[in-house]
Amino acid sequence: MAIKFYKPTTPARRGMSTIDYSGLSKAAPEKSLLVKLKKHSGRNSYGRITVRHKGGGNRIKYRLIDFKRDVEGEGEVKTIEYDPNRTAFIAKVEYANNELKYIIAPEGLKVGDKVTSSPDADIVTGNTLPLHSIPLGTVVHNVELYPGKGAQIVRSAGTSAQVMAKENGYVLLRLPSGELRNFRENCKATIGVVSNLDHFNVNLGKAGRTRHLGIRPTVRGSVMNPCDHPHGGGEGKSPVGRAGPVTPWGKPALGKKTRSSKKSSNKFIVKRRTKK
Repeated sequence: MAIKFYKPTTPARRGMSTIDYSGLSKAAPEKSLLVKLKKHSGRNSYGRITVRHKGGGNRIKYRLIDFKRDVEGEGEVKTIEYDPNRTAFIAKVEYANNELKYIIAPEGLKVGDKVTSSPDADIVTGNTLPLHSIPLGTVVHNVELYPGKGAQIVRSAGTSAQVMAKENGYVLLRLPSGELRNFRENCKATIGVVSNLDHFNVNLGKAGRTRHLGIRPTVRGSVMNPCDHPHGGGEGKSPVGRAGPVTPWGKPALGKKTRSSKKSSNKFIVKRRTKK
């Protein structure tokens, strides 16, 4: 998909851009694969805000995505659609028994293409195979962390992982972050790169588009009062007054490692992600 730019007819239009959705299907989403999505505005079951800066936004319905890809047989792509819940596009697939499923659409998948999930499937964009059946050097997405649980990583727009090596029942992947990680060889992955490559090149252009996404304003701690934030207070523009920046609750922020050294999956990580 290309990026669509606008003439600067208003200050908000200047520099604003969107994805050109003209290549997507015009059909309405499949009703049987839609569920209501209740908003919580970052609040827990007690009504207390546990995630800040959330609220409002357009009313949307959730599309049920088949992350397990465990339907036997070949399916035909009927539509390529926009999904308001994720950055990637989705594809509606119809199988031989007339069963309909939504999948994450890889780049290059078109209406009428055939996709399948099988250890013997061809190495073609959109097909899902166990990692041990995928040749070295192949780029994949929708990767399972646990066999049979469904894809959990490499699902956002434009991302992909690469198969690097196979040894002792594990397959080594290079993830989008640069991390090298081992996966069990019977975990499934889908061939190709996730669609909507230009998503990260879009300029929202105005505050209103952020509010439509359900994101509320973020206020800097340095402009607050001392009772509201550890960075607050002082005359004029003041430094944070600490050895390093902290959260509103006094915990170290910006670069502090939060991953537990005792996490069970540490043994699968061969090389940490590269420094940005």
